[in-house]
Amino acid sequence: MAKRPVVDADTCTGCALCCDLCPGVFQLNDDNIAEVIDPSGASEAEIQDAIDQCPVSAISWEE
Repeated sequence: MAKRPVVDADTCTGCALCCDLCPGVFQLNDDNIAEVIDPSGASEAEIQDAIDQCPVSAISWEE
């Protein structure tokens, strides 16, 4: 199984940076917390960039 991005809802502040960087992968839910809508919606490198830029380190890879 390929790795996929996951968002820690307890850590996410809803800044939406990941949504701006990878709109095909992340969106804000009704509580303004990021969630993964399509783990294959961007390249691994683009998702890694969103992970690296998350100001609260709320996104990680899950195997």
